[in-house]
Amino acid sequence: MKIAFFEVEGWEERMIRESFSGEKVALGRDKITSLDLPNVKDFEVLSIFIDSRIDKGVLDHFPDLKCIATRSTGYDHIDLAACKEKGIAVTYVPGYGDNTVAEFAFGLLLSLTRKIYQGVDQIKETGSFELTGLRGVDIKGKVMGVVGAGRIGKEMVKIANGFGMTVIAYDPHPDKKFAEETGLTYVDLDTVLARADIISLHCPYTKETHHLISVKNISRIKPGAYLVNTARGAVVETQALVTALEKKILAGAALDVLEEEGDTKDELTMLRKGHPQEAELRTILANHILMKMPNVLITPHNAFNSQEALERILKTTIENIKGFISGKPVNLVT
Repeated sequence: MKIAFFEVEGWEERMIRESFSGEKVALGRDKITSLDLPNVKDFEVLSIFIDSRIDKGVLDHFPDLKCIATRSTGYDHIDLAACKEKGIAVTYVPGYGDNTVAEFAFGLLLSLTRKIYQGVDQIKETGSFELTGLRGVDIKGKVMGVVGAGRIGKEMVKIANGFGMTVIAYDPHPDKKFAEETGLTYVDLDTVLARADIISLHCPYTKETHHLISVKNISRIKPGAYLVNTARGAVVETQALVTALEKKILAGAALDVLEEEGDTKDELTMLRKGHPQEAELRTILANHILMKMPNVLITPHNAFNSQEALERILKTTIENIKGFISGKPVNLVT
């Protein structure tokens, strides 16, 4: 079977080649999009990472394609409907860095509430040890509201318990056993917004979670709360977030993901794709407003990025592809 891996880092190459010594394997470091297609068209399996975009144009380019193995938990960068129409299987990595993302989210929270970034930046940029403007707040005794208590959310609950926080969570599928073991209380979303001093988002991006926090409910947030988002950017409506920060409903936000973050990273995309829709343009501009706010921390979609987590991702992806080749597929997106 002819397999292609895109967005490959150097350390991954040896593991991939050893795992598929009997197959034809092509490795590339570039992402793949409909604007960035390889000359070779006869690949049967594609493995991609989060910066690739698999739409109908990409699928039409590979007439022999049978399987897409994304090296990620999220799969909103793949047109699943088009894959289904063409009979192309899609596999994903259901869990690789539960603690990895939760640790990063808590790191963002501490940086936000104790102004760690500002303190480090001040010394590096000016050499000043002045404490003015660097006073933070404790998190012990505060209420942590976890939105999405799946694998990552549960790790967040455990860490919050270790810091002496009271933890509440919203999840459409409560785990009663986990709640009993950890002292977690499940509540509805409105209760999380109203009671939590810190809201941490860990839900997947779906039609149901699109703009889960929006202009419709942003005013229900407890005044002075902090928001941490390491899930997906579009779970939060950007305009609503800017408004909540400007009106001081939120004391601050720490974001590892943004709506339309691809365009925010690279405005040259506009030149290739043409001018964005008005709503997209408003979101891009709002993202730039967020970047300049002193009470907002933004990181470049980096929560997953530990060496251990990436090794787990690659191992699971290799197992996914081998399972598909053997006729026993695992971790299929349904």
